Amino acid sequence: MAEKLKIGLLGLGTVGSGVPLILEEHKEKISQITGMDIEISKALVRNEERMAYHAGRFNFELVDDFDEILNDDEIQIVVELIGKIEPAKSYISKALENGKHVVTANKDLLAQYGSKLVSLAQGNHVDLYFEGSVAGGIPILRTIANSLAADSIQKVYGIVNGTTNYMLTQMISESKSYDDALKEAQELGFAESDPTNDVDGIDAAYKMVILSQFAFGMNITVDQVEIKGIRDISVDDVKMAQNLGYEIKLIGSSELCDDSISVEVSPMFIPKTHPLATVRNESNAVYINSQGVGNSMYYGPGAGAKPTATSVVSDIITIAKNIKMGTVGHRFNAFKFQTKITKDNSVFSKYYFSVELPDVYGQMLQLAKIFTESGVSFEQIVQHKSEKENARIIIITHSASKCQIKRVVYELSNTDGFKVLSQYKVFGE
Repeated sequence: MAEKLKIGLLGLGTVGSGVPLILEEHKEKISQITGMDIEISKALVRNEERMAYHAGRFNFELVDDFDEILNDDEIQIVVELIGKIEPAKSYISKALENGKHVVTANKDLLAQYGSKLVSLAQGNHVDLYFEGSVAGGIPILRTIANSLAADSIQKVYGIVNGTTNYMLTQMISESKSYDDALKEAQELGFAESDPTNDVDGIDAAYKMVILSQFAFGMNITVDQVEIKGIRDISVDDVKMAQNLGYEIKLIGSSELCDDSISVEVSPMFIPKTHPLATVRNESNAVYINSQGVGNSMYYGPGAGAKPTATSVVSDIITIAKNIKMGTVGHRFNAFKFQTKITKDNSVFSKYYFSVELPDVYGQMLQLAKIFTESGVSFEQIVQHKSEKENARIIIITHSASKCQIKRVVYELSNTDGFKVLSQYKVFGE
């Protein structure tokens, strides 16, 4: 008879309810891979009556006190799927201190306290895995930590927020406004009633913190990520991007420059010919440039019960194998490097500008002078008649540094009659 491995599950929400389902559906395969029969013993819930169906179907006990899981010596793995910072942080910390292995998909917590929790796990010689925290069902963290361990990653670009990608898809394909796209995303359950974390790029920033640690071994904070969301994207910007051969995507980027990295979340113009431009609706994708492999993209569902639960169960399987082989206590990602943030004068990209200015003699010359004196040149320039006596000028620059672009924005904003309507990065490898 196979050895039993018991789990304490925290939360039976969308992802939590998917875990017992995956364990049951693939029970025989999991048993063969691990040499163990893995089962959920107890689940922590707020409303036992509402969750009784799951307990009855999969034969586990419901509890409303975490101590009943913490003090159960038969439970070796705690799976945290309740989200937010607290009480998740306290529960995970106590579990690790009590010698229990932990699996979590809590990106908010890991982005802010991940390094402390990893150290706590190592100090107690237990495992901490969190594949489901980034890009749902895409095994991107394990791919970077294992499959690309022999490679040197140079750049990571991610469409890692399904809500905003769904909204932008609707704005592009259906010509919907931001407000209409958000309303539809909320009605379909892709966006929360308060969509701030998604539409302002915060959720994507959390994931880029984790991806940067895996790709470059650097522990950065969310405060070190430059974040710009999608609230200000207009239908005009979407149409102009299309006319110029691009699609707008909210992109998380982390790029290596010598021994430092630049991490950013912002809307970006992606060439229609690039694989990232084909990622539609709520799907996620991570595009990696590395010295050995070159360019590779990892695509799939970014959320949902089964996709994310599959990643969670994969972590459980990894821990089960480690227990069997006596190799617990190692970091999920062992790559560590001194954290350095690239200075703005060393971060280069092309940029899109939409500028409104008076449609009178001499204004175009003034516009060109501002860019030229900032050391920024034009790759494309298009003029559109705007309202009243103004002109709308569309510019795609050649590659310029962040410092140069900031100077351009400052000068434009402080020139009478000039108004920067929008400004976005243009993807370039």
